Amino acid sequence: MKKFCYVICLSAFMLIASLGVSYSQEVDPGYNPHSVYPIHESYMMFKKTLWRRMDLKEKQNRPFYSRNGELSTVIIKAVKAGLLFPYTNDSVTTRMSKETFLERLKYPQEETGLTEEEIAMGFGQEEDSGFGGFGEEEEVVEEVNDEFATADFSIVEIKEDMFFDRNRSRMYYDIQAITLLLPADKNPALFEKPLASFRYKDLVEVFRSMPREAIWYNVQNASEHRNFAEAFDLRLFSSNLIKFANPKDNRIVDIYNKSRRDGILASQRIEHEMLEFENELWEF
Repeated sequence: MKKFCYVICLSAFMLIASLGVSYSQEVDPGYNPHSVYPIHESYMMFKKTLWRRMDLKEKQNRPFYSRNGELSTVIIKAVKAGLLFPYTNDSVTTRMSKETFLERLKYPQEETGLTEEEIAMGFGQEEDSGFGGFGEEEEVVEEVNDEFATADFSIVEIKEDMFFDRNRSRMYYDIQAITLLLPADKNPALFEKPLASFRYKDLVEVFRSMPREAIWYNVQNASEHRNFAEAFDLRLFSSNLIKFANPKDNRIVDIYNKSRRDGILASQRIEHEMLEFENELWEF
């Protein structure tokens, strides 16, 4: 009887231990929940968070901007279809409501220039052009598109982690979030307007579920088109480094603010320094 109780207790203990191990793996804070290919932080010998600016109208980025298959078009359509959640910023912790997202897609409303009293008095209303009831025109209802075109959002900001994996002895670029922006020349207010941010892990699932829409267009060989997810993994895009993690959360142009030219040169210099750092890691 004692032996039987001992076996039962041992079995129960082993079951609880196994459940505890699996649970600890699920909630282990050492893994980044936003990473497509999560690696435990204990394996990272070096890590830096970077922000890049990608102009979809650049020649190298044109494959992400094919007609009716633009990266921004695919993303916006996915949100409208309920396949993708937008976020308020690139920390991707606070979701944006669909109503707010659709509101941000709309053109800014133009002011009538009339006060409330003038409107109440009838100013600004169209007068009847008919005479004595004759000549009345039928009212024509036209559907008005009050949204920006999806292709207008041609600026993309990429937030990613660059880290060196000590197990595989190589550097990785792990995209965390993507933000769509409206260029200043498309915005009546003449400044770049952010639309929303998206968790890259969610985008990968959406891209892979849309093999005929999310296409990186291969101009040289039509038989070698790629899915957007694969194109990002292969780094088939051109971008400029605009920020790296720093205590003041300043952009590079804010740190090197003597002139715009100084900011661009500093961005290129930092890129070269990161490449040199990666090469020197092999010498340790």
